[in-house]
Amino acid sequence: MTESPTDPMIGRLIDGRYQVRSRIARGGMATVYLATDLRLERRVAIKIMHGHLADDNAFRSRFIQEARSAARLAHPNVVNVFDQGQDADIAYLVMEHLPGITLRDLLKDYGRLTPEQTMDILEAVLSGLAAAHKAGIVHRDVKPENVLLADDGRIKIGDFGLARAVNNNTATGQALLGTVAYLSPELVTRGVADARSDIYALGIMTYEMLTGEQPYVGEAPMQVAYQHANDTVPMPSLVAHGVPTELDELVLWATARDPEERPRDARVMLDQLLDVEKLVRPRDDTAMQATMVLPRGLAAASADAETQILGRRPLAVAPASAPLPADDDDEPDNTAQLAGSATKRRRRGYWLFGLIVLLAALAGGAGWYFGVGPGSEIQVPSLVSASPEEATATLEELGLVAAQGTEYSTTIPAGLIVSTDPGDGARVSKGSTVTLNVSQGPTPITLPALAGLSADDAAMAIAEAKAVPGNVDEMFRDDVEEGLVISASRESDGGDVSQGGDYFEGLNVNLVVSLGPLPDVTGEAVDDAIGILEDKGLVATAGEEIYSDTIAEGDVISVAAAEEGPIREGSTLILSVSRGPEPVEIPNVVGMSWSEGKQVLTDLGFELKYQLGADQIAVLLKIESTDPAAGTSVAKGSTITLKPTNPFG
Repeated sequence: MTESPTDPMIGRLIDGRYQVRSRIARGGMATVYLATDLRLERRVAIKIMHGHLADDNAFRSRFIQEARSAARLAHPNVVNVFDQGQDADIAYLVMEHLPGITLRDLLKDYGRLTPEQTMDILEAVLSGLAAAHKAGIVHRDVKPENVLLADDGRIKIGDFGLARAVNNNTATGQALLGTVAYLSPELVTRGVADARSDIYALGIMTYEMLTGEQPYVGEAPMQVAYQHANDTVPMPSLVAHGVPTELDELVLWATARDPEERPRDARVMLDQLLDVEKLVRPRDDTAMQATMVLPRGLAAASADAETQILGRRPLAVAPASAPLPADDDDEPDNTAQLAGSATKRRRRGYWLFGLIVLLAALAGGAGWYFGVGPGSEIQVPSLVSASPEEATATLEELGLVAAQGTEYSTTIPAGLIVSTDPGDGARVSKGSTVTLNVSQGPTPITLPALAGLSADDAAMAIAEAKAVPGNVDEMFRDDVEEGLVISASRESDGGDVSQGGDYFEGLNVNLVVSLGPLPDVTGEAVDDAIGILEDKGLVATAGEEIYSDTIAEGDVISVAAAEEGPIREGSTLILSVSRGPEPVEIPNVVGMSWSEGKQVLTDLGFELKYQLGADQIAVLLKIESTDPAAGTSVAKGSTITLKPTNPFG
């Protein structure tokens, strides 16, 4: 990101030491700049808290916590923190500068990574997290944006802005800290986190590296949070073919919804990853063996041998020219011994034959028993979405007995099979009972009152009731404060549930949220009024000009929507503009008595000026002329000068 030419921080000297050069990135709490440490003559990254947050004690404490958390870690895979301080109105944090890109940039460029690349990055991140977990620190915001890939090949994890102690796992008191795409189920439902929450986020990040996409997406953040809390992360290989089974299992282990079923910390997961790497990237054993050099004597002997068995003691072989022993008198007569051995072999053969027949009979009986007899096992077929009649017929054809159960489901229509017990793929004995769970549709739930809640609180209440936050429509309302819910409706039938009501689990609830009252631009100049309304996302244009006794000419009298219906961002508004007071024609009062003429003119709203200074004299006279003259049109409220007749003729 390039720096803004109007950024006041560019060129500023902070704390008399750090010269700000350019802007690197901007986040929710702070902006990161490239700076020069003038004291040590090195480049650093300096994170400066946004000005509107610097006065907030909670944000400032969290900013300082990041410095302290990261400073406790000294590890090659963790971004080093050098300094932290306050310079006038600026709270800052100084870190090592790593020229390079983030993992997010890499994913944007390449879509998805190979299993080997994924394991390399994962090993580095796990090593850094393992050091954090050992030091008692939970990162709480593991995501690709916080994994830095330096130009020199180093991989580091940074941004411990949400970090806190491992044993401090109580509710944060804030709404879902961290990025929603990587939030663990316990953070969504209970607002608590420990080292296993980092593991979950890392599992989601691993899925994204392998597939190029996140497992859960939605139009609203709360829809994604609901999926984290209620769904199971699929195997990456279902999206990206070629992902090894071992990496599938690693992702499923890291993203288990129950924290107790995940690795307890990064060290445990790192050890498992190293084992997976040995399986996924096995070493070529023959390539790694050292060259074998045979002893000279053995090598020479092998030239005449048909077979050599290395490693055994060498047999003593007589030379081919050596004479055979010639003393036949010493050799025993072996005829009797040979006859006895033959008899023993025949007897042993009978016993072996009988044993083979017996074993064959047993094997045949076992084969019948377990193959087609009472002991045979049958694989339960998949019957999801089948009708109960079809499922029953299928089970009976397999020699199984069907029983009926019920189950609520948000995905299978009522009246069809949701699941079986035992589940599909299970092997059961012939004649076993399989329960067919028939869908009753979604689980009935009761929604709480939603009108008047903030949009986030309403979405949380919907999720807690086991429904899904749906579309959010925003409109301007004079009677409802900005950010509060005006109304809520069931997406299934449009029924109003603003004050709560009956609904079903897993179905969407749509919200209408107030943008607050329209800005009051009455009395504003037209151009100023258009600018004020455009700042609110509205389109404004000057319309009819109307006479007004109270609004100055050229200023706005009123605002109206160009079309009927609610006013939303992007709506067009028509401005009624003042033409000033409506002109009034001066009546002819010449010849009237002073008091008569005065009454006529003041009734029309004119101000009067007397050419003779004293009313006491003027009332005795008649009006000779007016200035402006009778018949002239002037603005209401204008001043008219009356000239009386000459009292002396």
